[in-house]
Amino acid sequence: MFQSFDSTSDPSLASPRIAALRAWLAANGLDGFFVPRADEHQGEYVPARAARLKWLTGFSGSAGVALVLADRAVIFVDGRYTLQVRQETDPAIFTYDNLVENPPSVWIGDNLESGTRLGFDPWLHTTGEIDTLKKAAKKAGVDLVPLDRNPVDAVWEDQPAPPVTPVELHPLAFAGELARDKLARLAAAIEADGATHAVLTDPSSIAWAFNIRGNDVPHTPLALGFAILAADGPHLLFMDKAKFSREVEAYLTQLAEPHQPDEFEAAVAALARKGARIALDPVLAAEKLRMLVEDNGGTVVSAPDPARIPRAAKNKAELDGSRAAHRRDGAAVAAMLCWLDRQRPGGTDEIRAVEALEDFRRRAGEETQMPLRDVSFETISGSGPNGAVIHYRVSRATNRKLGDGELFLLDSGAQYQDGTTDITRTIPIGKPSGEMRQRYTLVLKGLIDISILRFPAGTRGSDIDALARVALWRHGLDYAHGTGHGVGSYLAVHEGPQRIAKTGMERLREGMILSNEPGYYKEGHYGIRVENLIVVTPAEPIDGGDIAMHGFETLTLAPFDRRMIVPELLSPEERDWLDAYHARVLAEIGPMVDGEVLKWLEKACAPLMQEA
Repeated sequence: MFQSFDSTSDPSLASPRIAALRAWLAANGLDGFFVPRADEHQGEYVPARAARLKWLTGFSGSAGVALVLADRAVIFVDGRYTLQVRQETDPAIFTYDNLVENPPSVWIGDNLESGTRLGFDPWLHTTGEIDTLKKAAKKAGVDLVPLDRNPVDAVWEDQPAPPVTPVELHPLAFAGELARDKLARLAAAIEADGATHAVLTDPSSIAWAFNIRGNDVPHTPLALGFAILAADGPHLLFMDKAKFSREVEAYLTQLAEPHQPDEFEAAVAALARKGARIALDPVLAAEKLRMLVEDNGGTVVSAPDPARIPRAAKNKAELDGSRAAHRRDGAAVAAMLCWLDRQRPGGTDEIRAVEALEDFRRRAGEETQMPLRDVSFETISGSGPNGAVIHYRVSRATNRKLGDGELFLLDSGAQYQDGTTDITRTIPIGKPSGEMRQRYTLVLKGLIDISILRFPAGTRGSDIDALARVALWRHGLDYAHGTGHGVGSYLAVHEGPQRIAKTGMERLREGMILSNEPGYYKEGHYGIRVENLIVVTPAEPIDGGDIAMHGFETLTLAPFDRRMIVPELLSPEERDWLDAYHARVLAEIGPMVDGEVLKWLEKACAPLMQEA
């Protein structure tokens, strides 16, 4: 199995760990310390060594920050984790606040006295975050103190070592472009930004630019490291050479000068002393890098990571690979849903469902000679009230039977060498209630309305997010997460900068892959989410129109549960889309399955108005 079901959070451990941290802060003249869920690369998945927030508090979510003070501690999380953070941490130690509505930059102004000294690790906060915190701290009279050593590391006696896993080459057949050509494009972009160099801090950008993959963090094929790219001159790659085979080292040496990670800071400082203009992405680059550049006489150029947009706009090889991955994955999901339909209510549980799905994915990979490399994230397998926890993680302690009359929310994904998948389906166990069916249909309407959208060049994710919510809003309902995130090509399942959300400011470009996943969650009862991956298509003219319009191609291929749909709530256009989608699923997945699964698929993909 690619995931463990052992509970990794123990709230009782927080008390002595918080006490040790407070003692260290007091001994070093500090009143508090920020503990973000972050590593030096600001990635969603972090190696065990960097899981400081989880070790200290018990909270295992992918976004959040704790502020530990002498007399109190607060954890800030977004709407995805409001239930989870309370389940995994000790409320006698922590209070909770909203990372979006009342972030630390606002909270400190309302809650701290002038003269308070707050420490932070400049490797774990971006330059943009620190700019915001500095403004708020100055207004409140609070001192922000960058630290040379992370105090959590100082009190974490059995902290794991940094990961050292082999780097592998990503074949041109899947990458679609030679690394040397990518690097030439990036060098031109750096020069256009008015910089002499750019620091790549995001391992996804390094993986894409150099056509390499790794296994340093869970579920995302990344090799941790840094790169300094030059507009005119040699590129520098900082990665533990213990990860390199002879073949990999020979390959990388043709593209850049390899260096050990502990040489990175000195290299940045040396370039700065020579007057380099170094581009740092304010959303990704650590504050420590700005300090290194400015303290050594260099100039920081605030510019986006030059690889982010090229990486997000997939080329033909990447899109063809993604389509193949989704056909393979669709066959596995169909087999899983057929298997689930054969289980009696109460006859299986959340963990067994995860195990079954992973097994079907392994078989599909073996049959197509494209092995399952990993899951793309820990499967969300939520029965009944567990489905209402947006990012629920099943453990042996929380595992529930799939009970009669309940809904089962299954959000999962896979990593294949040709593509990354992410799919959610909500399945009734037994007979669903009328309320469940009505709210499911409202959520499905949102997914369909995004799927059929046409939009002009320059449209941003924030411009279309509301379309997925309108049907819910009309009934006084909503969901506390974005509608869609970007997805990588055998890379991170959550990839920026593209997203469909109120905060999605990046314009949607041809080739960008996104999720389309509206939902609804009734706390203590059930959760509903449906999700397909979609890709932005080229702008094309519309008959009688004046402007060429982009659209979306749906990549995911798996039926929606017809037992959950109230046909009368769908418009004729929505019904037509659903029937056409199901016909396509049957046409593309049908030849990949047989026997009982094929019979199940034929019934699941029947026209909506046909008896289910």
